[in-house]
This record gives sequence, structure tokens and C-alpha cells, in this order.
Amino acid sequence: MGDFLDPALLPQETTFFAIWLLGVSLGLTACTATCLPFMGTWVLGRGGTQLEALRDTLLFASGRIVAYALLGALAGGAGMWLAQVLNGGVGNIIIGLVSLIAGAWLLRPAEAHKPCGIVRNAGQTPPLLLGFSLSLTPCAPLASLLAVCAAAGSVKLGMANGVAFGLGAALTPLLVLLPLICLFGSSLRDNRDWLTRWIRWGAAAVLILLGLRRIFLSI
Repeated sequence: MGDFLDPALLPQETTFFAIWLLGVSLGLTACTATCLPFMGTWVLGRGGTQLEALRDTLLFASGRIVAYALLGALAGGAGMWLAQVLNGGVGNIIIGLVSLIAGAWLLRPAEAHKPCGIVRNAGQTPPLLLGFSLSLTPCAPLASLLAVCAAAGSVKLGMANGVAFGLGAALTPLLVLLPLICLFGSSLRDNRDWLTRWIRWGAAAVLILLGLRRIFLSI
């Protein structure tokens, strides 16, 4: 993440609009490069409909908003201590663990993916967790958000800043790219039922490898 901003160097008053723009800058740039390998692999491996891909994308964005709201509140109450913790690699470990969970979900027997009851709803958990965990990726915009929240010294104001930042970060090209990846996967599977299993297993392997890489780089 690099050096964190000194709260003393920040303006005394930072508007929610400025925080939102900071989130937009993340969502339109680094977010896509960091999150696409995870969410793109998930959408391709799951093999759902366009509507399900859009729902997973919205769940992913919701996870990010919740994470930034929580981070902002914690930074407002604990100061720059939280930033130092994230800079120590904890975020990457959490991302790795969630990626392993998503990969394991794809490896379950095919019967477990049929749309029925609790099992169907379980498929909504990985994209939500991926959105939450990937928000912990060390980066300059996140460092700036935490510095602003720490300077505010208020849990409520920190949470509000986090929500504004998250709403900006939710405006990402993934909203278009992920449904397109789903469409591409559907075209690959068309009249090729045998390929569905291999795509799912391949996506699961990629998510597991991505997770292990994140964990090993943080140890």
C-alpha cells in the first residue's frame, strides 16, 4: 500500500462528494485489475444465467460497500492503527481464504448446485465475501480513506465516509464485464454438456491457486 497519508496533511473538512470521487477513482481503475481475476473466474465457473451473473455482481458490490463502511468506522474509532494492520498483510490472508472458499464451492457435486432451498442461496455467499475481502487490498485510495476517517476521530463520520467511498467504488466496469463473461461461458457450454464440468473444475482450480498465492505472499 505504501506510505499512509498523515492526517495532519489533509484538509480539515473533506466532503462526502470528494470521498465518493476517491472511491470512483478506485472502482474505475485498480478495482477492475484486482477483482476481475477472482470474480471473472467465479462467474465463468458457476455457469449461471445473465440475471444470476448480474445478481452476483451486485452482491460483490454490496460486500465492498459494507466492508468500506466497517473500515471507515473502525478507522474513525481506532485511528491509523487499522491502516498499519492492513499494511501488514492481514487483508491478503483474508482474500486468500475467501478465494479458497469460493473454489471449494465450485468443486461440490453437481447435485449441490441445483436451485433448491438453502443450497441455492449458499451460492450467493462467495461473491458477497469476495467483495468484502477484496476491499481489504492495500492501495493508495484506501489509505487515503482511512487517513480521512482517522483524522475525523468519529465512528459515525468514519462509517459515513466509508459508505460514500464504497458507493463510488461500486461504479466499476465489472458491472458490464462480468455479465459479458457469463455470456461467453454460456456460448462455450452451448450443446457441449461435457464441457460444463471442466470449466467448473478449471475455475475452481484457478480460485484455489489465487487464494494460495495471496496467503503465501503474506506469510
